[in-house]
Amino acid sequence: MLKARAFAKEHGGVSYDNLRHFLDHPGLDLVIVGTPSGMHAEHALAVARKGLHVLVEKPLEIDTAKVDELIDACDRAGVKLGVIFQDRSVPELQWLRRTIAANELGQINLVSASVRWYRPPEYYASSSWRGTWRLDGGGALMNQGIHTVDLLLWLFGEVTRVSAATRTSFHSIAVEDTAVACLEFASGAVGTLEVTTAAYPGFPRRLEISGSNGTVIVEGDRLARVAVVTPMTWPQPWSEGNTNASASSPVVGDVRGHRRVIEDFIDAIRTGNAPLCDGREGRRSIALVEAIYAAANAPNAERTAAPRPLRADTR
Repeated sequence: MLKARAFAKEHGGVSYDNLRHFLDHPGLDLVIVGTPSGMHAEHALAVARKGLHVLVEKPLEIDTAKVDELIDACDRAGVKLGVIFQDRSVPELQWLRRTIAANELGQINLVSASVRWYRPPEYYASSSWRGTWRLDGGGALMNQGIHTVDLLLWLFGEVTRVSAATRTSFHSIAVEDTAVACLEFASGAVGTLEVTTAAYPGFPRRLEISGSNGTVIVEGDRLARVAVVTPMTWPQPWSEGNTNASASSPVVGDVRGHRRVIEDFIDAIRTGNAPLCDGREGRRSIALVEAIYAAANAPNAERTAAPRPLRADTR
């Protein structure tokens, strides 16, 4: 609360220590929820029931049943629900999505995503909610890896089957700091996802995509290599700034992605269009993470699972 008061004083705002009082603040149009992950639905539901638009930090929640309740509440209230997945705003990744959709890489057959980040012990020790099932919903996969899970679904579509293994390797936490999953996509492509917060000193995320017309490699948010049979043009790096700060630091070093998401959400409210990632889109990554956890915790002979479908009455 002391930080909130200091921030409000510095920027001319008002701080609150009570959600109900905060939501009674005059002139509100939208609220951004950035509380611990396991409280997202509770707080976003309160916002929606006040008739306010709500933009939620990733993940949308840690339980698809709570997400379904939230989606339904926003539909009933007639308010927008968005999720902060800033990767969707990166120009090079948007180009990649258009390229895949246009079949310029041909039939995608193999995808590899690697998130080898590092979080020191104090990252978890200094927090009462990080690294817990109740409020973090998991570890490296649900918290850090969720961005890449969303990116894979956004680029390649639904996953129909997973097998997985998780480990708590080097951190004193109740959840995993390392996860590996094998993914089967509805399109026929197969892929691997590996996520850890135990890879010192931390490395940029890497994504490799191979199709019948060539291969694209992404490091961080940038195109590292495009090798294709049929020549094509691709964008120059969108920035010379550091877009990989999260590899070794819990602090977001490049705020432009968040700014783009917020600007897009405001535009969605004004125009009636869907935001970059709405509630139903945001739900998909949580369902897949749930399936990965289920597969990892199943008996050895049954280590497969499929994402839980969206409840019919929220469509």
